[in-house]
Amino acid sequence: MTFERARLQGSAVGLVEDLRVRAQLNGHSPEGFSPEFQVCFPYRGLFVWHVNDEDVVGDPNQVLFVTGGEPYRLSASCADGYAELIITPEPDVLEELVAEPGRRLARHPLFQRRSRRADLTVQRLRACFLHRTVSEDFDDLSADEHALGLLRAALDVPLASHEPGSRTRRLIRRTKEFLEANVSASVRLRDVARSVGASPAYLTDVFRRVEGVPVHRYVIQLRLSRALVELPHANDLTALAFDLGFSSHSHFTVSFRRAFGCTPSQFREKYHSRVHARPARQSPGACS
Repeated sequence: MTFERARLQGSAVGLVEDLRVRAQLNGHSPEGFSPEFQVCFPYRGLFVWHVNDEDVVGDPNQVLFVTGGEPYRLSASCADGYAELIITPEPDVLEELVAEPGRRLARHPLFQRRSRRADLTVQRLRACFLHRTVSEDFDDLSADEHALGLLRAALDVPLASHEPGSRTRRLIRRTKEFLEANVSASVRLRDVARSVGASPAYLTDVFRRVEGVPVHRYVIQLRLSRALVELPHANDLTALAFDLGFSSHSHFTVSFRRAFGCTPSQFREKYHSRVHARPARQSPGACS
């Protein structure tokens, strides 16, 4: 297991880091904690964040909210590991964004709930931030603005009204783990339901109420999220479409354009030259 933690940006907005774990975790990680509040944006793979009595899934469809000082452990079953963008905002910046003084931050609904679904706006901003870290014209001012934009997008979205109980959270966790493990495969609802021990009708109802989208849409967003990360490096878009689990290049293109307002080739053209212009920096940089 290899941890790679690169500092992308440090400024008045806060610290931005790119964490990559190159192999699966065997069991739980050693206990750790962040002394500061953090907002985390997983963008590859899946891990489980064990904090207090909760098991919180981190995958590319989620944003995680870390309360400073809470001990936690991590586990991950994906053989390829996982990766996430971590923002540790300056306390005054975070307080202003959530309109709460520091002593009440831990009681903010997002930090109490610990996670929420990353919508398409958050996924696009996250991917653009990562790609632009290698751009020579991405200066500190631009980096600060993009980091703030990503934080605002993560913090300003209302929570779903349905708060699941412990049994429901376990069901949703198992569903997400199955979907991540089979994200590139063609699966049917009955396959998902059988794997988590629920009826198809019950699973679809609960999942939609908790996550705000049906199961099939959650899978599409996982695939599109992976596409955002892979596109600047892709030479064959048809091969990428099949690798992502889309039935054809045209299906991929229609889904991507519907979600982000441009085609995969247009997105690749925008970031391909930046990504390949020079090696990625392992210290101060940024992107959006």
